[in-house]
Amino acid sequence: MSKSFVKLDVEGAVGTLTFYTPEHNALPIAILTDLEQQIIKADAHADLKVLVIKSGGDRTFCAGASFKELIAIENETQGKGFFMGFAKVILAMRASRLLTIVRVQGKAVGGGVGLAAAADYCLASQYAAIKLSEISIGIGPFVIGPAVTRKIGVSAFSQMTINAQEFYSAEWAKEKGLYAEVLNSEDLDAAVDKLANELATYNPEALMECKKMFWSGSEGWKELLEDRATTSGKLVLSEFTRNKLKSYA
Repeated sequence: MSKSFVKLDVEGAVGTLTFYTPEHNALPIAILTDLEQQIIKADAHADLKVLVIKSGGDRTFCAGASFKELIAIENETQGKGFFMGFAKVILAMRASRLLTIVRVQGKAVGGGVGLAAAADYCLASQYAAIKLSEISIGIGPFVIGPAVTRKIGVSAFSQMTINAQEFYSAEWAKEKGLYAEVLNSEDLDAAVDKLANELATYNPEALMECKKMFWSGSEGWKELLEDRATTSGKLVLSEFTRNKLKSYA
């Protein structure tokens, strides 16, 4: 695969949303926007009860924000707009009536951890180590913070944030509550399909009420994530962060 894409496939009551970029599934604003819109589209599909979100490729689920686009940000408006891309995806996952399963087949960094945390149920392979590297480049995991903290708690979130160069194993992520199950790579897809198809046979009204219950307490996230995006949009323009990003170019 050489070109980025986002696609939604529908089979019965299960939708599968796949994203891919050649840069280890790092996410530019165009892909983030497509992800948000496809989640909204799936939610409006009358036949669907379950949405599976996954990425293409083998060993990297998502490398987080696109460094190319971070480097290109020229002002606070652009900066906020970029980070709102992640906020809008998380908010779309939260607002969807569909139970959402995220399949994490490989490493997840930064925003990729946020996508996993915004799942209603997350299945991962043994290669799905996680890292929050944001503070090491002069910003922080502000936008994804509420979603990640909701799943793994403040203590584990702060540990990951501070130890920004360290990958934490898939088993650690399961122990902390991010992953529901960690499987061998060859068993992952079968487990995702089995769970999605089983959920698709359940009462849709019960599924929706369960989702509301799961997300109780997140009612103020729209304003919170916008504030966090503003903070990130300012910090990405700092001299420290600009120099760090250029060193990776």
